[in-house]
Amino acid sequence: MSLRKLGFLAVLTLSSVYVYLALRGPQGLPALQQRWTEIRRLQAQNAELSREVQLRSERIARLRDNPAEQELEIRKRLKLQRKNETTFITPESESDK
Repeated sequence: MSLRKLGFLAVLTLSSVYVYLALRGPQGLPALQQRWTEIRRLQAQNAELSREVQLRSERIARLRDNPAEQELEIRKRLKLQRKNETTFITPESESDK
């Protein structure tokens, strides 16, 4: 084998080893896959928070525009009742909390 072919083979081998170690190392494919998983998780969390913000914005708009709903909310939070009105107190379920 000529010296030129041997040098080319050595460079090719070293390059292959370097690429393998770079892809399998701590900053390689496993880390990239972990980052993509984290990105997907954060995107799902962001979408859920956006839905929650939208629901709360709609509720605020309803309270702002509807005096009867405002009164119900105030009475509910302050546990107020009108004269001659009977209130039944039931235990809260897990979904109400």
